[in-house]
Amino acid sequence: MRITMRTNLAIRTLMFCAVNSHMTVRKSDIAAACNASENHLAQVIRTLGHHGFIDATRGRNGGLQLMRQPAQINIGSVFRIFESDLPFAECFSASNTCPLVDVCWLRDAISSAVDAFYRSLDKVLLSDLIDGNDRLAELLRLKLGCHREGDRATHETLPSLTFPLTTTTAI
Repeated sequence: MRITMRTNLAIRTLMFCAVNSHMTVRKSDIAAACNASENHLAQVIRTLGHHGFIDATRGRNGGLQLMRQPAQINIGSVFRIFESDLPFAECFSASNTCPLVDVCWLRDAISSAVDAFYRSLDKVLLSDLIDGNDRLAELLRLKLGCHREGDRATHETLPSLTFPLTTTTAI
């Protein structure tokens, strides 16, 4: 199984925003840290904003921030948003042309495997990916008092941040 680049960028974007929750971040900061195209990132950011994961403000003083605490962002939900419109195999597509569709039992096995995949991701919260992950924080953390020259930020880094875990069920 392989996830799409959009899903991968969505998770990277959420992790970047969570690690840098103390400030508004720029799309270019995320692109540089995550080795991503700003054009692809723009599409992902639009979708994350539309679904209430991030707040994206345009303009010179604009940027991105999480709209929810990391403990309220369910990774399975993010995957479903970005992967749901792509059929896993041809037999799941509305334009299916496979002549075996009515007699093939593989479809049920694949369906069960995909359901198990999503159930597994439903147990993971964004906070699970970032809390205590100092190496990730080191890679994604923006610098204090950033002076940007091009896309480079300079100065010292902020201390590692953690978010309190809540017992609320994430959707």
